[in-house]
Amino acid sequence: MDFEGIKRASEGYRENMSKFLRDLIAIPSESCGEEGVIKRTILEMERLGFDRTEIDPQGNALGWMGQGDKVIAFDGHIDTVGVGNAGNWDHDPYQGYETKDVIYGRGGSDQEGGVVSAVYGAKIMKDLGLIPEGYAILVAATVQEEDCDGLCWQYIHNEDGITPEFVVSTEPTDGGIYRGHRGRMEIRVDVKGVSCHGSAPERGDNAIYKMADIVREIRALNDNDDGEGTEIKGLVKMLSPQYNPDHYEDARFLGRGTCTVSQIFFTSPSRCAVADSCAVSIDRRMTAGETWDSCLEEIRALPAVRRCGEDVKVSMYMYDRPAWTGLKYETECYFPTWINKESAPHVQALAEAHRALYGPERVGHADPDERLDAMRLRRRPLIDKWTFSTNGVSIQGRYGIPCVGFGPGAESQAHAPNEITWKQDLVTCAAVYAACVGLYKGRGGEDVCEYRGGKTDNDIK
Repeated sequence: MDFEGIKRASEGYRENMSKFLRDLIAIPSESCGEEGVIKRTILEMERLGFDRTEIDPQGNALGWMGQGDKVIAFDGHIDTVGVGNAGNWDHDPYQGYETKDVIYGRGGSDQEGGVVSAVYGAKIMKDLGLIPEGYAILVAATVQEEDCDGLCWQYIHNEDGITPEFVVSTEPTDGGIYRGHRGRMEIRVDVKGVSCHGSAPERGDNAIYKMADIVREIRALNDNDDGEGTEIKGLVKMLSPQYNPDHYEDARFLGRGTCTVSQIFFTSPSRCAVADSCAVSIDRRMTAGETWDSCLEEIRALPAVRRCGEDVKVSMYMYDRPAWTGLKYETECYFPTWINKESAPHVQALAEAHRALYGPERVGHADPDERLDAMRLRRRPLIDKWTFSTNGVSIQGRYGIPCVGFGPGAESQAHAPNEITWKQDLVTCAAVYAACVGLYKGRGGEDVCEYRGGKTDNDIK
């Protein structure tokens, strides 16, 4: 394989990729409002000579190179979070600025830059004859990830009927190759009370007070240790062979689970009355060995929850927000943990491509200005894991389709004001994408998964 030729081809598209990314950033594209960026992506694919393009009923842009029966896919979600407090931005988050080295604006790192690199990586594959015989390359620019990660791949797998040989997630990886991440759940706790006039609160049953006790114990579940004398043992216990004998080593690789109260709601007849209901949302991050039902039971077992008896309900959220096309594809808000073996052929294909093109260590733009320096957080092993969650929760976590991550940008830029990404990352990723497919040696029936949470027993595909 002509690795120098691949690098030259990718470098030759630096300005084209920069312009494409700036065009995408300029189109606001929060979840369920991605129509503009999807159509702009299809336009770029067609301009570059993709063999086939389509927008599926959910609104995902699918671009194909090659005609084989086996599929290698590159996934990048095209939706972004909002801007938040506009006063925290130094420049317009949709117009921003561009320098010789960086591009500024919402979605640059998280994660429209990954879509850009994948589109041009596929173009390089076609131009240099790098698509293996019998394979087709799919670039999927996907929707609704920020709202409900993995929902798009539930649709692509179940409804579009696409099951790739493996998938490269183009989420930002700080120059690393990532083989897994923690899962997550969105949990709701509802407590009933009885209202009465606020002048005589003893006549009622204040739901907010009951919830206050529960919230304190949720915090303890996150913060406590797992010592013998600790009544509510903290989530750190899953790093111990005593409490997680089968998966404690995987949990140590991913990091411990966490939980935090993220929202609170109440009902009350007035400001002069006792609250008659209260509810909270819990963001629950799951490490290896934790399951959707074990996380629910953990909340139900809290002493304050048990004291509420039949007045409390612990449940998992459902997601049913319509896509930009109007299609509603309901699912549970459970996003399974997954890890691939480091030795897995698809992981090693990317690692081999990176070593051949750029060496065995992470690369990126170095800058004396710490805010613009990509290398500050890249002195880490080349093969590692994400902190946050990706569409891999469905690709690998639900369905066991091998997935691996390598994408431009930085996790630290995700959802942050003054988001930037680096042009060198766009070039690096496009080159690695172009090279990795020819270095993939196939699974040969091997189970490449080290750990995955899998599906629930609910009636959800």
